[in-house]
Amino acid sequence: MRALFIVLRIAGAIAGIAAIVVQLIRTYEYWTELGIQNRSGVFINFFSFFTIDSNVGAVIVFAIGSVCLIRNEGDPRWFALLRASITSYMVVTFVVYNLLLRGVELPQGMTVAWSNEILHVVAPLLLIADWFFAPGRRRLEWRDLQVIIAFPIVWAIYTLIRGPLAYNETAHKPTWYPYPFLDPSLSPEGYFSVAFYVLLIAAVVFGVGAGVIRVSRTRDRWPLPPA
Repeated sequence: MRALFIVLRIAGAIAGIAAIVVQLIRTYEYWTELGIQNRSGVFINFFSFFTIDSNVGAVIVFAIGSVCLIRNEGDPRWFALLRASITSYMVVTFVVYNLLLRGVELPQGMTVAWSNEILHVVAPLLLIADWFFAPGRRRLEWRDLQVIIAFPIVWAIYTLIRGPLAYNETAHKPTWYPYPFLDPSLSPEGYFSVAFYVLLIAAVVFGVGAGVIRVSRTRDRWPLPPA
């Protein structure tokens, strides 16, 4: 079982890097085709997507996790918290994308189909399986939920503050939001609609995080020596 998850984690890291890099290249090419001169905006906008941030975290978790298994060590506490957090974010990415965003063209240019599926479907499912079945999982405390929900809160605040200040180069709009449901100009209810979605996602993150911690508190089927 340990050897299987070493392979899966290495494969997950490689697939995640490939998906992120290929989509970033395609986005940069799209801006170039449009003749946009502010190329730095490509990178700022690209890494302002919760999906991209979560998948960067997933690559890091897969890479560090594979090293832990190769060394036949259980998760150190700091890594257990990181792993639980990223797993929660990727589950939220999977749920939000497939319920709200599948088929919606996002403002990063043309999406690469296979990359899109890895970022929104394959990587989240792989992390879920990893959390349930990979050896070395550490027991977490309920108070650790505050660590899990910290990044989504910071990301939401950053997004809502930056949105009215960032110019949308591709659509020539005075605002830029990574997802349509966060743009108050796209809803008759404006910020009330945005607030609803933010609270909804916050509730989902909280619930998923609680579920992730609950799983960690069950007995590990394939324990490893403590880190």
